[in-house]
Amino acid sequence: MLNFESDYIEGAHPSILEALAKSNMEALSGYGADSHTKSAKEKIAAACGLLPEQSGQIYFLTGGTQTNQIAIDSILKPYEGAVAATSGHISVHEAGAIEITGRKVLTVPSHDGKMDAGELDAFVQNFYDDQNREHMVFPGLAYISHPTEYGSLYTKAELERLSQVCRKWNIPLYMDGARLGYGLAAPGTDLTLKDIARLCDVFYIGGTKVGALCGEALVFAKNNRPAHFDNFVKKHGALLAKGRLLGVQFDALFTDGLYFKISQNAIDRAQELKAAFKEKGYRFYIDSPTNQQFVILENSKMAELKKKAAFSFWEKYDDSHTVARFATSWATTSQKVAELKALL
Repeated sequence: MLNFESDYIEGAHPSILEALAKSNMEALSGYGADSHTKSAKEKIAAACGLLPEQSGQIYFLTGGTQTNQIAIDSILKPYEGAVAATSGHISVHEAGAIEITGRKVLTVPSHDGKMDAGELDAFVQNFYDDQNREHMVFPGLAYISHPTEYGSLYTKAELERLSQVCRKWNIPLYMDGARLGYGLAAPGTDLTLKDIARLCDVFYIGGTKVGALCGEALVFAKNNRPAHFDNFVKKHGALLAKGRLLGVQFDALFTDGLYFKISQNAIDRAQELKAAFKEKGYRFYIDSPTNQQFVILENSKMAELKKKAAFSFWEKYDDSHTVARFATSWATTSQKVAELKALL
């Protein structure tokens, strides 16, 4: 069975497994107070263009939903909610993880997965123009993901405009970077990691989907880490005693540019996959430059293909067609793409 279901179906990059095995018998302090975690934070700070002392503003958590929930819950005031596109991950595929904290997800229209800065500006303006606003949830944070849930990317100009709107209304701009490596490696992108650290208030660098066994690096880019954040993380049941597990992995990912090299592999294989679908005459739901490709399949042909290949249902297209997602990863090979092409 060929598997293009997602980008976390493989385990971990061999360099990470080697680093974990090598450090396994070291007796290290817990809760992330170990030398590997310190090293990882310093490397990530440097890659983001932050000052060395800002490495203390970086935290490691185990998964994307957990990271979104804890970060957003810690940032928002009790009367505030998070503004996201209607297709945003926290709006759709996180099972109400934000709402269970007592925070509401407020939505604006989605444009191929992206939030428009002008519409965000108008949304907040309309809120403050409403004389009944004290009876409403205040917009307290703007949530975006890069790449988006549809594989689309923000340009530097779009992110700058969103950042300006957030500064205007004094709300933080938060970026979900579960697949950030793949966005940074995509052809035609003009956004760098340093741009993201400059324009976003808080973001995370995804590891789970980009070569790690698990783990996300949460970056408070403006020295804006909430007070007693360790305490807050522990209240959410997310503070690992063996914090080294995450530190060792990110130390390996950010050694000699490994994170960016393996992200490039996923993009290269996605381009091969895209070419294969085009050659076979398939239609695309969206022109994605990243590792997620969204293809319109005729339902009976989709059922036939499912017998030999795994991929994800995304949404219904019409009564006889479905949008399916095919994802490549840091571990996908050209051989796997060629085998899928032979099935199409």
